[in-house]
Amino acid sequence: MIKIEREIITNFEEGMRREWLVTNGIGGYSSGTIIGANTRRYHGLLVASLDPPVDRLVMLAKMDEEVTLDGTTYYLGTNEYPDNKLNPVGFVHLEDFSLDHGIATFSYHLGLARLEKRIWMVQGKNTTYIQYSAISSDGPLELTLRPFANFRDYHSLTQGSLDWNFLVTPSGDEHSSDCEIHAYPTATPYRLTVSQPATIIPVGVWYWHFVYRAEQERGLDYMEDLYAPCIIKLTLNQGDSVAIIVSSEARDSISLDHAASLKAVQNHPLDLLQQAQLDPAALNPELCPIAEDQPISDEAIAALQAELVLAADQFIVARHPTSEGGEWLRTVIAGYHWFTDWGRDTMISLPGLCLQTGRADEAATILRSFAKYIDGGMLPNFFPDAAQTPEYNTVDATLWYFHAIEQHLLHSGDDSVARDLFPKLADIIRHHINGTRYNIKVDPADGLLYAGQEGVQLTWMDAKAGDWVVTPRIGKPVEINALWHHALMIMARLRQRGLKADDANLDYSALAQKVATSFRARFWCQNVKYLYDVVDGPSGDDDSLRPNQLFAAALEPDLISDDATAALLLAVDAQLLTPYGLRTLAPTDPHYIGCYTGDRYQRDGAYHQGTVWPWLLGAYAATSHRLAHDPAALRGLLPPFIKQMRDYGIGSVAEICEGDAPHQSKGCIAQAWSVAALLEIIALIDSHKT
Repeated sequence: MIKIEREIITNFEEGMRREWLVTNGIGGYSSGTIIGANTRRYHGLLVASLDPPVDRLVMLAKMDEEVTLDGTTYYLGTNEYPDNKLNPVGFVHLEDFSLDHGIATFSYHLGLARLEKRIWMVQGKNTTYIQYSAISSDGPLELTLRPFANFRDYHSLTQGSLDWNFLVTPSGDEHSSDCEIHAYPTATPYRLTVSQPATIIPVGVWYWHFVYRAEQERGLDYMEDLYAPCIIKLTLNQGDSVAIIVSSEARDSISLDHAASLKAVQNHPLDLLQQAQLDPAALNPELCPIAEDQPISDEAIAALQAELVLAADQFIVARHPTSEGGEWLRTVIAGYHWFTDWGRDTMISLPGLCLQTGRADEAATILRSFAKYIDGGMLPNFFPDAAQTPEYNTVDATLWYFHAIEQHLLHSGDDSVARDLFPKLADIIRHHINGTRYNIKVDPADGLLYAGQEGVQLTWMDAKAGDWVVTPRIGKPVEINALWHHALMIMARLRQRGLKADDANLDYSALAQKVATSFRARFWCQNVKYLYDVVDGPSGDDDSLRPNQLFAAALEPDLISDDATAALLLAVDAQLLTPYGLRTLAPTDPHYIGCYTGDRYQRDGAYHQGTVWPWLLGAYAATSHRLAHDPAALRGLLPPFIKQMRDYGIGSVAEICEGDAPHQSKGCIAQAWSVAALLEIIALIDSHKT
C-alpha cells in the first residue's frame, strides 16, 4: 500500500498534482487526483474501452458526495471552476489517501465519524465499483451522491446544452436500485447500480465550466460541462458498506456482491507476485527510503521490485480478436492516459514487463499477436483509437521485435516462438535489404540501414506537431544501425540453433560483420570522442550529443570497443545523465530546451531536445555494467524512483521529466517502458547474487 498522508493532501497544489490509476486489463481505467478533483480530460471513474484496448470513452466523470450527520452536512467533492474558484472544497475532510495495488481508498474524517471510499475495477470488464463504508459513527450517515455523467471520446471535451438531456431510466427490486443512462439515442448505454435499495431521483442538470488545470498547462482546451442525471440517497450505519457500480456491461453480468469483487481485486496482486516468484511481504512501504542520497538496502530494492511488478500489470492488456469468433490477442498499452498499444513501446517494454515478472507465456502471445500485423517487412507503429488499420511509420519497432523474441527464448528456454516466427523474421530482413516504406533500405555500399522521408517521423524521437517533424533524423541513425546489426546477429544465432526459413541465400553473420565494420568506421566522431547521432543525413553527419549511442554499446558487445564505450560514457555522464533518466540533448547544445511546458508546439519542440526519459536508463545501466560490473552503481540509480512513485502517478513511473533540475515529472503518469527499464536494472543487480 502506498499511503499519502494528510499533510500533503490538505496542501491543495500538492494534492492536485498527484494522480491515481486503476485499470481493467482491456484498456479501460479509472483515474483522478488524490483529492478528488479532475484535472485532465482523461480523468473519470469509468473510462470504458469498447473495442479493447481502444475506443475509450469517458462515461462517469466523477461522483460528489454529501454526508449529513447529526444535522451537519459535509460536502466531500472538490471541483475547480474559472477564476480559481473551488466548490466544494471537500479535500479538507480527507485524512489520507492510499493506493493498494488496484484499489484507490479515500478516508474522510467527519467530526467523530469516519467514512471510507474505495474505487476498483473488474478485470476484463468495463465496470467500476465505488464502495462507501461507515468505519465509525455515533449515528446514521445520510449519503447524497451526485454522479456526473459524460459520454465522449477520452481525447475530447463535452460542451453541454440546455436542449440536450440524457435519458435516465430508473429501476430496481428489493435487493438493489439502478438506472440506465443513454447520453443520446445511439449512444452505448451504461448503468448505475446501487448494491442495496436506495432512492434514485432523476434531476437532469448540467454543471458548467469545470476547469481541468493540467489541460490548461498543456495549452489545450480545458473547460468541460458535465451532466448530473440523478442523485442517489441512502443511509449507512456504523459497519455498513454500499457500492455504486457503474458499468457498460450487460445488466446480468454486474455482481451486487461488492465484498467478493473487492476480495478478487485484493488477491490479484498476490497472484502477480507469486508468478514473479516474489514474497508479498516485500510490499512494506516502511522499507523504502525517500531521501535520494540514502544507500538503498536489499529490502528497499525488493519493495520497489514488487511495486514495479504490480505496475507492469496495468500495461499488459487484451486486444480484441481480428475476426469474428477469433482468439483474443495480447498487447501492451504504451502509457496512461492517452497512449494505446504501440509496436515500438511494446517490443522495448516486453522483456521488462513480461520476462522479469514471470509472464513468459503472455510475452509469447504478444509476440505472436503482433506477427499477424507484419506488412511489408514492418511491424505497426501504433493502432489508432477509432480504426483497426494500424500505422507503420516506424523503423525501430520492427528491429526491437528481434530483440524481444531472442530475450523470450533466453528467459524461457522455449524456442517455439522463435522457431515459428523465424520465417517472418527472415522476410523482414529481405524487405529491409531490398527496401520498404519510407525509404527504409540497406545501403549496398556499406551495409548500413538508411531511413527517412520528408514529413514522416520514424525513430523513437518521433515528435511531430502539424507538418513539423522536430527531430527528423533522416539518414542512418546510430541506434537504428545498432539495432540492425543486433537483428542480423540474432538471426545468425537462431540459424545456429537449427531454425530454418527460405533464406539460404542470406549469410547473416557476413551481413552483420559488414555492418559492424562500417559502423565503427562511420559513426565514431574523433573530434568529440563519442558516436554521431546520424550519418549521411541531408545536412551531413550530426554530432549532437544524444543518448541513442548507448544502444551501440548495450545490445552487442562486439559492435564498438570498450575504449570507445568508456569515452562515450564519459560524455553521457557529464551532460545527459540525471537522477531520473537521460536527457535527450546536451544542455550545451544551442537547441537544448530544459522545460517541458506550454502549448503543443512548445511541448513537442522540447520532447526530444533535452527532456529526460527514464526508459533510457536501461541502456545506460547495461552500458556502464558492461565496463564496470559494479552492482553498487546500478543500485544508485533506483532511489529517485521510490520518491517518484509517490509523487506524480502514484504507484507507477512517469513518461518523462524536465531536463532542468529539479526534473519535474511530466507527460503520462504511467509509462510502460519506464517501468520495464527499472525492472531490467533490478535484474542486472540480482545477476550478481547468483
